[in-house]
Amino acid sequence: MHKDWIEPFKQPKLDTDSARTEDDKKRAEDWKGTLKRLWNYLMAHRARLYLVIFMIALSSLFALAGPLIVGLSIDTFLVEGNAEIIFYVLILLGAVYLMHSLTVFLQHFFMVSISQQTVYTIRTGLFDHLQKLPIPFFDRRQHGELMSRLTNDIENISNTLNSSIIQIFQSVLTLTGILIVMLYLSPLLTVITLLIVPGMYFGMKWITKRTGPLFKAQQKNLGTLNGYVQETMSGQPIIKSFSQEERVMKDFEERNSRLRLSGFWAQTISGFIPKLMNMLNNVSFAVIAGVGGLLAMNGMVTIGVIVIFAEYARQFTRPLNDLANQFNVLLSAIAGAERVFQIMDEKDELEEEGDAEELEYSEGRLAFENIRFGYENEITIDDVSFSAEKGETVAFVGPTGAGKTTIISLLSRFYNPDKGTIRMDGRDIRNIKKESLRRHMAFVLQDSFLFEGSIRENIRYGKLHASDREVEEAAQLANAHSFIAKMPEGYDTKIDAEGGGISQGQKQLLSIARALLADPAVLVLDEATSSIDTITELKIQEALRRLMHGRTSIVIAHRLNTIREADHIIVLNEGNVMEAGSHEELLRTNGFYADLFYSQKLS
Repeated sequence: MHKDWIEPFKQPKLDTDSARTEDDKKRAEDWKGTLKRLWNYLMAHRARLYLVIFMIALSSLFALAGPLIVGLSIDTFLVEGNAEIIFYVLILLGAVYLMHSLTVFLQHFFMVSISQQTVYTIRTGLFDHLQKLPIPFFDRRQHGELMSRLTNDIENISNTLNSSIIQIFQSVLTLTGILIVMLYLSPLLTVITLLIVPGMYFGMKWITKRTGPLFKAQQKNLGTLNGYVQETMSGQPIIKSFSQEERVMKDFEERNSRLRLSGFWAQTISGFIPKLMNMLNNVSFAVIAGVGGLLAMNGMVTIGVIVIFAEYARQFTRPLNDLANQFNVLLSAIAGAERVFQIMDEKDELEEEGDAEELEYSEGRLAFENIRFGYENEITIDDVSFSAEKGETVAFVGPTGAGKTTIISLLSRFYNPDKGTIRMDGRDIRNIKKESLRRHMAFVLQDSFLFEGSIRENIRYGKLHASDREVEEAAQLANAHSFIAKMPEGYDTKIDAEGGGISQGQKQLLSIARALLADPAVLVLDEATSSIDTITELKIQEALRRLMHGRTSIVIAHRLNTIREADHIIVLNEGNVMEAGSHEELLRTNGFYADLFYSQKLS
């Protein structure tokens, strides 16, 4: 047989635990806690939920009434020979089934409303929480995998709430009602009917023991695949420039194959449940017909009772079948809910701040005191100290990996130093709320990020309540007004997240305009003029001078001619301060900075 045909039928060795943290494993075992959290979300709509339960009870009652009416009518017709009763029975059955259909429609209508509102709340809560999480959290996670939790996992919860809640309540109520009526009519036939329950229990136990880990593996593999797709979409220029298309396709095929196998076995094994239920249902029907016939011949039950039991036996196994099926659906939803709640349980920045205070006003005075920091135990900067008074410019130079960008990350409190203190206006920034601290800063980075929307909206991101006039004034100061005016719709021209339709230099000018509008006390420039042509660089340099005027500035630059006027220049190498001083002082020392400056000048 062909390999692709045989492969799915080989039970795969799925590693469902190795890629999960200890915290993930703990939550995977706490399915009761996860269900309780989902139930708490539902209880926010308790009035409608109680109405749904009431409608489920009515629909179950009407579903039970049908067979009972038919059976009693048969007995009445056979014993009394009253044919006129058939007409009234048909009218009564029509009314019963009409009411059953109406209550089923209403319960679904209200349940869909509840489930959609619940999912809306969960999705909003997860997205809001993601905005509050610290930068190190995103460093540890694939963005595509996070997107999978926000979309696929929550959609899985939505689908389950739409159907499972109704099915579970309806099945429980139907089973309860059937047992009561069956025990009343014939305890012996009831016991015979219940003989199928142990077979269902052990069959379910065998199946769910295998489907639980498979559904978790399926959700995990789906998140991994989404993360890889997102990564390859973002890295297309690199993939193509290094001719790595074949390798990428092979890696995708491997991840896609893992998802296919986990999905195949999860669905295949869970598919045994309806087959098992149907088999047991047929066995139950045959036993009831045989034993019931013997009992009827001995006058112990009537023909009508046998008809009622035969129908109730079918209805009895159907709720059990539904419960079994919904249990698998719930396993899949719980796997998704666990992944969602895992993110929502992550400690956010506000929780980390403790008793931190607001910074109402800042002069922009900065001081780094013996700062030491490392990523995952690898020291990036060690014993770095410097200070900047209001309006001063501090520039950092050094080779790649020297720790320049780390300085910015620590200043903005994306990370906290392992040792030492960073102060703003004499206050330890760890005692200042992060949001408050960042309100007094503005960033112009090498790769300017623009949001999908109009040019006006992107500039206004620096100060959301700014007027149109303030936006345009900021653009004029940033030397961006002239090119904006030439756009098809001026400031209302739409651009995408990649900044399509405008050049890299124009994106930088918009970033400068955004920073000007924010009017920060501290300005951070991270290689803001790299990869820019000479003419555009002159415009950017002029805009930056206006932006930096009167503000404390932290500048990272590879082009040393752009920082000649800096008050302090600090040379970093392997996380340590090699040299420090003004441009002229560093040239006189004839050290690393001087060698770098003259080499750039000659080139």
